[in-house]
Amino acid sequence: MGQSMTRIAVVTGAAGGMGRAISAKLLTDGMHVIGLDIDAAGLASMAQPGFSGHVTDLTDAGAIAAVFAQIAQDHGGVDALVNNAGTCFMSEFPDIPAQELDRQMSINFSGAFHCCQAAIKLMQGRAGVRKIVNISSNGAYNFDVFDPPHYRASKAALDTLTKDLARRYAREKIAVNSLAPAMTETPLFNVLTADVLARAIAAMPHGHAMQPSEVAAWVGFLISPAGDICSGNVIILNQGRDVR
Repeated sequence: MGQSMTRIAVVTGAAGGMGRAISAKLLTDGMHVIGLDIDAAGLASMAQPGFSGHVTDLTDAGAIAAVFAQIAQDHGGVDALVNNAGTCFMSEFPDIPAQELDRQMSINFSGAFHCCQAAIKLMQGRAGVRKIVNISSNGAYNFDVFDPPHYRASKAALDTLTKDLARRYAREKIAVNSLAPAMTETPLFNVLTADVLARAIAAMPHGHAMQPSEVAAWVGFLISPAGDICSGNVIILNQGRDVR
């Protein structure tokens, strides 16, 4: 297969629980997956045909520019970007340290912003509808669930970026959507106390958290031709918990 035939997907936070599931889904769908993560050992453990890992500090705009320059050199362009890298810092308002706010916004929002700028340049002129999928959170809009305000703000900013880029690039056939999952079983669970975790799971209608593979299936759907007509949406995945 020539470079022109294999579609290129970039997945951030690829070595995390959700990132691994998304990467696996896109590989199954026949894409070449480029995983970006700070975790060198994690990326190395994912080695297989069709997967390239690049150790990247997504809080460093220069590092993002450099890795996308390498992607351009290696693959000629990008067809899909999944901004999955994210974390949740748990300091309590009004005692959230300034450095923690900056780091929360940097990991969850600024990194995605810089990746969008770099990827869109590499999407220009590619065939078909190119895709950006941003992994948001129920915490961006649901104030019944426990989430710290700086985490909510970072995801709300991401959803606004989704809508802006969807509008801006609609005629250029770049579709941009957010997926907003509720409780999903990943290593990020470890930031919660047992009590908070138990209450959050009890609130889920199916009585259990969602699986990374279930969210990854939606990423795959949006990146597939079925997702071509969907852009500018924040798609809520939570088993119907918040229907009012």
